[in-house]
Amino acid sequence: MEDTRYGLRVSVPVPYDEAIVRATDALKAQGFGVLTTIDVKQTLKAKLDRDFRKYVILGACNPPLADRALHAELEVGLLLPCNVIVYETSPSSSVVAAMAPLAALGVVGENLALAQVAREADRLLRQALASLESPATTETGSSSRRGQSHSEGEL
Repeated sequence: MEDTRYGLRVSVPVPYDEAIVRATDALKAQGFGVLTTIDVKQTLKAKLDRDFRKYVILGACNPPLADRALHAELEVGLLLPCNVIVYETSPSSSVVAAMAPLAALGVVGENLALAQVAREADRLLRQALASLESPATTETGSSSRRGQSHSEGEL
């Protein structure tokens, strides 16, 4: 796993569609549901007639953490949900990256309760991404869910 300036990133040796399924499963295992799915490639083509690589933004939410964060700082909703991106790097490899809650915390200032939530979210997102790097996940993954649809708003 690589820490970037504002995110956490892993490269996975699986095709894009499989990476989305595995990322969604890994998030779910850590208590996150995907509330929104933005297909960036499709949106840029439709709105600007521009071609772009396969790229999706998943709006991931862990309801207990979101509840604690909102009670600690009402305006933190501007930073929710946690964005997770998946993009294709080749036909057989992809990147999955998540926003870094601790980096986002720098925006809201000194709030100890919110800092605690950010540390917990960071730990859970790291666990989700780390699970994508493990050989067992890479070999077997959650391919049984491939092809199933996910409705927006599903937790």
